[in-house]
Amino acid sequence: MIFRGEKEAFVWIWLPGETEPVVAGRLEADRGNILFNYGKSYLDRAKDSNPAIALYDPELPLRAGRLPLPEGLTMPGCIRDASPDAWGRRVIMNRKSGLKGPGVDTAELDELTYLLESGSDRIGALDFQRSPTEYVPRTANHAGMEELMESARRVEKGVPLSPELDQALFHGTSIGGARPKALIRDSNKKYVAKFSSGTDLYNIVKAEFIAMRLAERAGLNVAPVKLKKAANKDILLIERFDREPKGDGWTRKAMVSALTLLGLDDMMARYASYETLSEIIRHRFTDPKQTLIELFSRLVFNILCGNTDDHARNHAAFWDGKALTLTPAYDICPQGRTGNVASQAMLISGNNNLSRLGTCLETAHNFLLSGEEAREIFGSLTAAIEQNWDPVCEEAGLTEVDKNLLWRRQFLNPYSLEP
Repeated sequence: MIFRGEKEAFVWIWLPGETEPVVAGRLEADRGNILFNYGKSYLDRAKDSNPAIALYDPELPLRAGRLPLPEGLTMPGCIRDASPDAWGRRVIMNRKSGLKGPGVDTAELDELTYLLESGSDRIGALDFQRSPTEYVPRTANHAGMEELMESARRVEKGVPLSPELDQALFHGTSIGGARPKALIRDSNKKYVAKFSSGTDLYNIVKAEFIAMRLAERAGLNVAPVKLKKAANKDILLIERFDREPKGDGWTRKAMVSALTLLGLDDMMARYASYETLSEIIRHRFTDPKQTLIELFSRLVFNILCGNTDDHARNHAAFWDGKALTLTPAYDICPQGRTGNVASQAMLISGNNNLSRLGTCLETAHNFLLSGEEAREIFGSLTAAIEQNWDPVCEEAGLTEVDKNLLWRRQFLNPYSLEP
């Protein structure tokens, strides 16, 4: 099947504190690249009570004309951050064609199509429209958990969705990651809902809940989570921190991923480094010293809980037009593990990404920490996991079989404690 590629899209943004978007500029497909330029009306807001902000500076500074792409990129990173990842692309392919199963080639659609076909309630403060003058949100009717889970199951199997189920899953097309998920609203809060997958070898939903709750009890800044059940299946709800209710609407907080901060794209993600990210934090973040301690603690906790999927899209910062602020942690999920030796998705010290205490000690100085301070953080987080393991597992309703599967394998694997 041949799809017609989109040639342009208009970027709309929610400025800080606002509940309605304004058009910021235009994206244009140009020989395999996607280029951006700000609209005159947006640039003219300089003297407005709520002036324009750069979508992300230094990548897209506020100035007229087509903006050059950073070296090595085919589209601005802050725009790619707002585009769906693997799961959302599979849902969109299902909607567009009914193509089958996990082996479908999501590259058959172009990036502008994914931006324009995904739901409008995406992470961050951007959305994409075909019109520069009229904003029409792509929203879905409220759906129950059972409907959402049935939709996810059908997409996983490559079964085309009915119109009703298509609408039920529509919200999830604009968020990242590879696992089945959707966006839901409950009273005055919004959540990312993560579902179990038919390919799961253990209860990954509960494992992520446990990791997030343990991180919170250990003093890390993490998004609140809770567990729900539907159709006798577990669902993890992660509270969104990029939305705040205001009157009858919602404000949106602009965000950029660490991948964008590092000037990389998905093809270059293997070069993402905690060392480089710590340098950016020292120069461009609010409260850099405390932020470095928080990021180092997250690195250590990821190692201690077996989350080796700490890639650069799983770290992010709020952007207010002037400065960057680390967001709460939002994707701490222990990964399947058979042996002891493991490595993190991001480089930690030079080319070393081994998941153990010794690697963290090598890089401590990049976080302005002494070796003693790094060991104290390691010891404190280890103790917090040991002390809270049983009550948090009980809170999750984890079976003894799954507890035994996770303990000392994902959580506190002996390899992670090696100096």
